[in-house]
Amino acid sequence: MRVKDGSPMNVLLARPDGIGDEILCLPVASALRLLLPDARIIFLSSEYAAPILDHHPDLDEIRTITGRESLRELVALFRRAIDAVVFLKPFKRLMWAAFLARVPIRVATGYRWYSLLANRRVYEHRKDFSKHETAYNVGMLAGLGLQPGIVSPPNLVLADAERAWGQAQLRGMPTPRVVLHPGGFAARRWRVEQYYSLVHELNRKGVGVVLTGSQAEADMFNQHVNSDVPVPASVLNLMGQLSLRELMAVIAASHAVVSGATGPAHIAAACGVPNVSLFDPRRNNLPTRWQPLGKGIVLRPDVPTCEKCIYDACPYWDCLDRITVETVARQVMEVTQQPAQLRVVHV
Repeated sequence: MRVKDGSPMNVLLARPDGIGDEILCLPVASALRLLLPDARIIFLSSEYAAPILDHHPDLDEIRTITGRESLRELVALFRRAIDAVVFLKPFKRLMWAAFLARVPIRVATGYRWYSLLANRRVYEHRKDFSKHETAYNVGMLAGLGLQPGIVSPPNLVLADAERAWGQAQLRGMPTPRVVLHPGGFAARRWRVEQYYSLVHELNRKGVGVVLTGSQAEADMFNQHVNSDVPVPASVLNLMGQLSLRELMAVIAASHAVVSGATGPAHIAAACGVPNVSLFDPRRNNLPTRWQPLGKGIVLRPDVPTCEKCIYDACPYWDCLDRITVETVARQVMEVTQQPAQLRVVHV
């Protein structure tokens, strides 16, 4: 597919979003590279998630926005050599900017009132949760008249120097080395106290434990530290100390990652590292659509699926607390000893 003058097409994939959301868009770039090998593929990313995309072989350029840009600035962005834009999520303001910029091909879902701003529409409801998010994303290429077929899982690329740096940080630790990432943006999270207990349980089993997270997550974790039972000295606490690329390098040097349904789980999967992921029972967090595409275990409480979290008004308000520290520790030992294709376990 080329533009009228015969030159290769410049295609912008638009999803300025969270880390995990953007990782699950990478199969679109890979499919597009196979189908249109001459196309120039550009990804429009959020500023904070953009480093995750560095060095990816199927991306020719990464553009970023902060979300604070004026409409004029967004229009100017879409006027910079774009022949087609595929909105992998229908951000209304971005679609309006692409319309005003007169991008020749504008692909988006056909089910929003502002879908009129697109001139190629894909009619597929994601709310039925019948497929994985990567399959929904790749399906948007139908707006370009393309049929990708089998969807490849996402992969992330680390430079040799980055891998060596990550391995150096964990050198000398007991094996297996397991990253614990408390926090995330889910409505329900496994309590910090349980992560704290898991640190001690894994340490008792001889596991090398690494703690990661933002500074805010570090502050939250430290508030729940029992001064009478401090974190063991052998635990490597990197919370609040890592850039996104450094986090990737540390995860890639580990043998498993324990987290909620959040970005680091998808980083691990895309780096070939097994997961133990804790998913709450909300319908819009179903593993069918959001599970990491790799090895390991998704643990989900054995309670009814709910439409949204209503906290302690729900009879199952303690849903994630029903997943015990002992259960998680047992699954960690299993996935580090015999990593297998990811499966969902209700506990």
